[in-house]
Amino acid sequence: MRFLAVNLSSFLVELDTLDETLALFDALSAAPEKGIEEIIPAARTLLIRYQPMQTSMAQLAGKISQCSLQHKEARHGQQVTIPVHYNGEDLPAVAELMGIAVQEVIRRHQESLWNVAFTGFAPGFAYMVSDTGGWQTPRRSTPRTRIPAGSVALAGEFSGIYPQASPGGWQLIGQTDLQMWDLTRAQPALLLPGSQVQFVDGAAGKKMVSLPAVVAPQIDPASDAPTLTVLATGLQTLWQDNGRSGKAALGLSESGAMDKTALHTANRIVGNPSDSPCLEITHGGFRARANGDVVITLTGAPCPLTLKTADGERYRVESYCPLNLAAGDEIHVGTPVRGLRSYLAVRSGFVVEQILGSAARDSLAQLGPAVISIGDILQTGAHRHCNAVLLDELPQSALPAVGETVTLDIVAGPRTDWFTADALARLTAQDWLVTPQSNRIGLRLAGEQQLERRQHQELPSEGTCSGSIQVPASGQPVLFLHDHPLTGGYPVIAAVAEYHLDLAGQIPPGAAIRFNIIQPFIEITGSNARDHLAA
Repeated sequence: MRFLAVNLSSFLVELDTLDETLALFDALSAAPEKGIEEIIPAARTLLIRYQPMQTSMAQLAGKISQCSLQHKEARHGQQVTIPVHYNGEDLPAVAELMGIAVQEVIRRHQESLWNVAFTGFAPGFAYMVSDTGGWQTPRRSTPRTRIPAGSVALAGEFSGIYPQASPGGWQLIGQTDLQMWDLTRAQPALLLPGSQVQFVDGAAGKKMVSLPAVVAPQIDPASDAPTLTVLATGLQTLWQDNGRSGKAALGLSESGAMDKTALHTANRIVGNPSDSPCLEITHGGFRARANGDVVITLTGAPCPLTLKTADGERYRVESYCPLNLAAGDEIHVGTPVRGLRSYLAVRSGFVVEQILGSAARDSLAQLGPAVISIGDILQTGAHRHCNAVLLDELPQSALPAVGETVTLDIVAGPRTDWFTADALARLTAQDWLVTPQSNRIGLRLAGEQQLERRQHQELPSEGTCSGSIQVPASGQPVLFLHDHPLTGGYPVIAAVAEYHLDLAGQIPPGAAIRFNIIQPFIEITGSNARDHLAA
């Protein structure tokens, strides 16, 4: 085993084979070590998230290194039959790579029993391995920019089905009409780790195995609670809260507010529980009218705020303090001069539909309440009892502005050793411009000099975390934010320290980032892990 630091509360355990990875995952699941919060299995690694107040990477490495890798639990998950139309445009190329006829590829794909080893990349995307093995399909040299939902594909030893239209580099061999991800089902993901899959000819009329549909929960708000009518949304306004932690088995990252400190502060000011859903307003431009007496506040990126009364009078008002709106009053949120995202909370809380335990809108998974639109009526009254409003909350320290450079602390790893020494030096020596292509999934960065790899082999998919700095073939890094894919196939050179993630979520396009290494690349091998435990 190799233990590779990811950030200040996560590390990768690297193993030699998928069987060893699953055996270790089963062992840790059966007898969890104290302090471990979540384990994300992948092709050759486990991503371990732990609580630093309870344990450390060195202590866990010492204990994990003693786990047996010889026994993998027998998995008896749901058996699913999936009909496939074998019309994929890469099917002839796959047959040529395997040195067999197209019909033989189809026959082998159907006669194999496929087991879901792990999930990731996108909600409902399952990495399936054949019980007989023998599949090793290289990815396409040039990934497609859009692969249709339902595409059945091969890559390496895996077969997978794209649950939604997305980019990808897997070889396409067919198409299924079966939905891999459906929120109307009791279990949205059709395939979970442990499921067994049999592929059949889609033209043969085989019966499909699915899950019973359920009716989405209905909200029953208090009829006398005031509402807000949305008059303008600006660039983008979303529902956000703390997100969906612990949903890795469904292929979901945490998501949630980009600046969780600002979200919590907004709720405290108006007396709500700190994790109540708020409006996340990107780059200002939001306007709403109160249809009853409400108390609101705005935190995060500082925006000019204007109160327009029902009589047409206008007043400048302050953020980071409670503000009473009478019926007919409007709140106008201007464009921030610093930062990017602001958070609007209302006393007694918004009534928002919870999906998989959260009201957060995940832009990658397309999961959560719909994006806020003009004309939406926002219901209040989620909480019957509130704390007192607060008058002494202070704004955050100055947020970055366009044209400025912000410094983010980073932890080297887990794949720092895949890059040249010059690449690591360039990562910290030059500024990285945040480009307009950035979003909630990640900040796309541009530097004068690209980061060069010294290892060019294909990296098996492995777990990623918020703050990971992934380097694609272009050498220009992407800094993952909270809507990032759960697993990734490009090496991660470093990760932003958790205490700077809120700041990263407030960096606007046109600003620049300078990275500061606070912890060098750390590798603990199985041979010396016990020494770390003893120490």
